[in-house]
Amino acid sequence: MTSDIFQIGEKPLFIIAGPCVIESESICMEIGRTLKAACQKHNLAFIFKASFDKANRSSVSSYRGLSMEDGLKLLRRVGDALSVPILTDVHEPSQPEIAARYVDVLQVPAFLARQTDLLLACGRTGKPVNIKKGQFMSPQEMQLAVNKVRSISTAPILLTERGTFFGYNRLVNDFTAIPVMKETGCPIVFDVTHSTQQPAGLGNSSGGNPQYAPMLARAAVTAGADGLFIECHPEPTNALSDAATMLPLSAMEPLLSQVRQLADLRKSWQV
Repeated sequence: MTSDIFQIGEKPLFIIAGPCVIESESICMEIGRTLKAACQKHNLAFIFKASFDKANRSSVSSYRGLSMEDGLKLLRRVGDALSVPILTDVHEPSQPEIAARYVDVLQVPAFLARQTDLLLACGRTGKPVNIKKGQFMSPQEMQLAVNKVRSISTAPILLTERGTFFGYNRLVNDFTAIPVMKETGCPIVFDVTHSTQQPAGLGNSSGGNPQYAPMLARAAVTAGADGLFIECHPEPTNALSDAATMLPLSAMEPLLSQVRQLADLRKSWQV
């Protein structure tokens, strides 16, 4: 069961990874197969992620993905073919009920972390919900988001740290957010690639510093993160969304090896 993945302490780490947005079924399958093999090699639980729609692109002309129906059906085919759980974003209160028929985990984007109707709609599905911390929110405020979902659901709730606004086009990471949010009792995820983002830093799209992503991933695991969220692509510079932050697919296995070693070391500190 998907819920078992999110039992704290059951696995060294769980990995939520995949492309930013659906580009094609073949790319999703290529990424999914590679990630599944890498996670199996290092005994890490794996959830495939991809958005059927990127509703918060910087420019109205940016690629957003497929239609909801086509995108969700494609994600279900990927999940069935690879026998892995699937996560996708929802943006409006009408979407969770539909998405829950196709995917295993619903994700609330950071910009929507305070949207009560959306959080309640996710809770009503009975599916695990990953709530990304708003870039404008403190770690302590995430308890309020958790309370909204918990008011109607007993399914697992994840909280994802993805950086905090610091001036224009800049995000910073406060790793004390991880233990603070752990006080909610939820598994805590660290978003490795979006944390390197420079929102709208390129004018009509976001910039980024992906060279720092491996360092941030290692730091997050050391700080106590239960899972990592990582976007990757066979050719990041040609990706249709978040090209400035995604990691090369070829870089994933070495990084997963490193974070698995750190997770094991961290566990030894707690004994």
